[in-house]
Amino acid sequence: MKCLSVSQPFANLIVQGKKTIELRKWNTNFRGEFFVHAPLKIRTKDCKRLKINEELVTGAIIGKVELIDVKKYNSKKEIISDKKFHFANKEFQNSIYGFLLKNPKFFRVPIPCKGKLGFFEIDVRQKKISKKEDRKSTRLNSSHQIIS
Repeated sequence: MKCLSVSQPFANLIVQGKKTIELRKWNTNFRGEFFVHAPLKIRTKDCKRLKINEELVTGAIIGKVELIDVKKYNSKKEIISDKKFHFANKEFQNSIYGFLLKNPKFFRVPIPCKGKLGFFEIDVRQKKISKKEDRKSTRLNSSHQIIS
């Protein structure tokens, strides 16, 4: 199944159903369900801006969602008008494609995994969780400090 890495806190917002548009600078012809991977990087400034102070799992697949369509933005005004759906800061408002998402599912047990750029294929049935380096996941504590 396909997988897409999305930095925290946005990965959580997607699988919780709060973020329904994922902004990207690139388009895709892919439509369908994919895994949401939370890479090691946590965007702490966005956590503060969005007042998110929960622990965030990283280095793992945390859920799945369905990509139903891609919206092409023709102006910053259009992007800003959809802010309540994508939560992006000004840095990402130069993106021109919005992946429209629905049917999110949060996994109670994350699947440790290394991410990649763009959509990538992963077979979670063959994923070995027993490797020590794969079992490590970094989380963010309530004061926005990265903990292991």
